[in-house]
Amino acid sequence: MMRILRRVALGFTALVGLALLVVVGLIVADQIGRPPAPDLKALIARGDAYHVRIRRDGFGVPHVRGATDADVAFGLGYAQSEDDFATVRDVALATRGTLAAWKGKDGAVTDYLVHLMRVTETVDAGYPQLPGDVRAVLQGYADGVNDYGARHPGKLAPGLLPLTGKDIAAGFVFKTPFFYGLDDTLKTLTAPTRTGVPPPVGSNGVAVAPSRSSDGATRLLVNSHQPYVGPVAWYEAVLESDQGWHVAGGFFPGSPFMLHGHNAHLGWANTVNDPDLVDVYRLTINPANHDQYRLDGQWRAFDKFDAAIRVKLLGPLIITVHKQVLWSAHGPALRTDHGVFALRYAGLGETRQALQYYRLDKATTLAEWRAAMALQALPSINYIYADEKGDIGYIYNGLFPDRKAGIDWRGVLPGDRSDLIWRGYLPFGRVPQIWNPKSGFVFNSNNTPFAATGPADALKPADFAATMGIQTNMTNRAYRAQETFGADGHITEAAFRAYKFDIAYSARSDMAKVVAAVLALDPKGDASIVAAQKVLRDWDRRTNVDSRGAALAVLTAVPLADALKTGHVPDVRPTLLKAITTLQVHFGRIDPKWGAVNRIVRGTVDLAIDGGPDTYRAVYGAPQADGRLKAQGGDTLIMFVTWDKAGALSSQSIHQFGSATLDAASPHYADQTPLFVALKTKPVLFTEAQLAGHIKEDYAPGERHE
Repeated sequence: MMRILRRVALGFTALVGLALLVVVGLIVADQIGRPPAPDLKALIARGDAYHVRIRRDGFGVPHVRGATDADVAFGLGYAQSEDDFATVRDVALATRGTLAAWKGKDGAVTDYLVHLMRVTETVDAGYPQLPGDVRAVLQGYADGVNDYGARHPGKLAPGLLPLTGKDIAAGFVFKTPFFYGLDDTLKTLTAPTRTGVPPPVGSNGVAVAPSRSSDGATRLLVNSHQPYVGPVAWYEAVLESDQGWHVAGGFFPGSPFMLHGHNAHLGWANTVNDPDLVDVYRLTINPANHDQYRLDGQWRAFDKFDAAIRVKLLGPLIITVHKQVLWSAHGPALRTDHGVFALRYAGLGETRQALQYYRLDKATTLAEWRAAMALQALPSINYIYADEKGDIGYIYNGLFPDRKAGIDWRGVLPGDRSDLIWRGYLPFGRVPQIWNPKSGFVFNSNNTPFAATGPADALKPADFAATMGIQTNMTNRAYRAQETFGADGHITEAAFRAYKFDIAYSARSDMAKVVAAVLALDPKGDASIVAAQKVLRDWDRRTNVDSRGAALAVLTAVPLADALKTGHVPDVRPTLLKAITTLQVHFGRIDPKWGAVNRIVRGTVDLAIDGGPDTYRAVYGAPQADGRLKAQGGDTLIMFVTWDKAGALSSQSIHQFGSATLDAASPHYADQTPLFVALKTKPVLFTEAQLAGHIKEDYAPGERHE
């Protein structure tokens, strides 16, 4: 028996040793395959070519001042890395398709999408064609991140540095299609069943002309709704160069360009729109050769590529997973449980996004700004515009495919007809837009462009081709914009702010329909439903922190949001009963104050907050174990921009947290949160004169003691 045990032990030891050898071999092979470690001193020395100062005001907002635009981009890259390096790092890894090597399997899907969309190949082809000034700014931002990373090697991911301008351009190529729902199409195609509705989106933008202002001023509301943290969370900065780049507003991690906000002469707000910009084709596969599909009666071979995705398993152990990428004449193709589908989407192969953002930033007149929009490099997003001369406008921006008429482009298309593969886009002049309407205001709250101003000036559906797939929906926020901004012919500054912070649901909203459905329920002897009906009957459809009905209403309605998009109110009983139980268990009553439930939490800051889903004071909360809703998105960076009757600029802003996105030890980690909750703002210190006396730190990259 002992002899047998010794043999088993020896065999087990041999197996363990073999396994260890395999693991060590994998680690060594991966290490050998990595690019050489960067010369950190050389990356820091490269920064000597840039001349820039970073001034931090009392809220830690960076004011970046340099001689050239490239200098300023370098300073922004450094400053944003100081405040949010982890996100800047992860964005760069994601757009390279190397996130899984750092994050593990959770990053593998993103890496595959980078390969599927052929992001790297697209940038390699298009980057050299970008103008030199654009490439200089992109490289300057990359060098700012490189400089910071080289000075803080403990925060680096293997293989991250050096970043290049191509990496920054790739971020735009990868991200922009997701703003009009390409990711939702991909999820629907690859889901176990081909159903699903995109999650709710938000944002508000409003411009009011002098004719509708009580004081003759031009006003702009910049009010995008984004996640509080992550790769598309807003970061506030002010940039100024001697070459005329002077902007204040919101930036995403990895973006050197102000995406919305203002310069001295003009400004704009963005909201997400939802035109039909993605086409799905069902391919017919050759039963004798699954690598071929039918097109115009002939079998064609897919272009096939290998996506080699490095996935971190544990510690230094990384394996390489190989997944095939297919391309057809239509675009990327996917083998799914439901068949093989190809995609064609707006912006496919486009690399000029950075060019358009840069030209928008530097535009000084309406004509220059419209010329930048006419570049048509950005595939979607509403634009609400205002300027110092009193001009206002709205563009339902999109790269609208030049599609064949008479086809249902919203359905799955036959993939065997080349005449259904569109080759270009409609010209900018055919994009829905409104300029200087007689009503004196324009707005968008993720609603149809056919309700963007007063009724007399509204765009007409008959003037636009059905093939454009223009959305026709309304939101509660859109209804409330009509009932506030749209009902006030002489808007004061105070009213403009009050309408922005509106916390009500319209009588026309989905929320009102849900409440009506609850009140129409037969309680069937259930005393809790009777009590709930009493609470909602007394509720004024407002979401102030003292409201006794908001919690029950929101918890009942939010789970029904997707179903409500069909235009029908589903059975409300299940969600109502669940809401009743949740509130009873955690708060001991079904009508707790909304502020006890709706919270914004940041470090040690834990505050009640007004607002709710799809109100103009938008707050989207995630359920917590204690029954509370922790705000995680909605209102983020808000800006009120004004040009007075004489054209003088002033602006106010507020951020839900502060400039220090990740540093919990920073005084700016949550210093704006109390103001944000109190519906207050702070001045944007745009000019040197405004900044004077408010500078708390003044340094060049590398000089700051952290």
